[in-house]
Amino acid sequence: MDNTTWTSVSHFVLLGISTHQQEQIPFFLLFLFMYAISISGNVAIITLTVSTPCLQTPMYIFLSNLALADICFTSTTVPKMLQNIFSPTKAISFMGCLAQTYFFICFAAMENFLLAVMAYDRYIAICHPFRYPMILSRRLCVQMVALCHMLSHLHALLHTLLMGRLIFCADNRIPHFFCDLYPLMKISCSSTHLNTLMIHTEGVIVINGALAFIIASYACIISAVLQSPSAKGRWRAFSTCGSHLTVVALFYGTLTWVYFRPLPSYSVATGRILTVMYTVVTPMLNPFIYSLRNGDVKGAFRRWMRGLCSSLFR
Repeated sequence: MDNTTWTSVSHFVLLGISTHQQEQIPFFLLFLFMYAISISGNVAIITLTVSTPCLQTPMYIFLSNLALADICFTSTTVPKMLQNIFSPTKAISFMGCLAQTYFFICFAAMENFLLAVMAYDRYIAICHPFRYPMILSRRLCVQMVALCHMLSHLHALLHTLLMGRLIFCADNRIPHFFCDLYPLMKISCSSTHLNTLMIHTEGVIVINGALAFIIASYACIISAVLQSPSAKGRWRAFSTCGSHLTVVALFYGTLTWVYFRPLPSYSVATGRILTVMYTVVTPMLNPFIYSLRNGDVKGAFRRWMRGLCSSLFR
């Protein structure tokens, strides 16, 4: 087979969430609503962090970067899915598919690294509160965020290049709403052994390494909090970390179930549902999880709304 065979497929057909015509409009309205909520909520988090001096601390710098990653994460897949619902062809070009795969992996990895950095931030804040400003300086925060971006792009580049070397023959229909790794590997007519190997080695190290770091950080936090004589202090510490742990459980639970299993046992139907959880639902819930459990964010939001209302009705 010559080196140009892989170009025999010039485009893919994204079959979407459902192929039933009567379900298209309800799905369109549902995902449009969730996308609008996700974008507005995460934009609000970024706006509050930038415009409120008391929120310009390491914790909220990391949170605003997580919000930015969530905006990019959902924007990689949802707008194309909404467009395809009413598209007669539901097509995406070969290079467009690879680009979508790249940015999807990149922003998923970025969220992964940022959640680990936020766990470290909570560990320093609770276990070493008096040294917190010295350890987590603004310079270190910028360096950690930059490292998250760099590692995310390298991780995405590796898996996208491996996907680009696969050969796709007659069947170009992807039973998914975006160009995900496993659905693409399922329709490839060449060996996907190297792709699977890298997902189960490098991918496991990246995802499970960050998860292990988060678990270790919270084990130290729980140990320190339980030694506190103040019941009010214990409750405040657990309340502060509760929102982060909720996001971690949602993100890693669905991500692990989808990808860290053998390719032959991958279920397209189950994969679609679980993928919706961490690509659409989790980014939509993040602003509410962090703001509803956080007095500083709620206070800043109320002040921001009062200022906005007074400027509108002045």
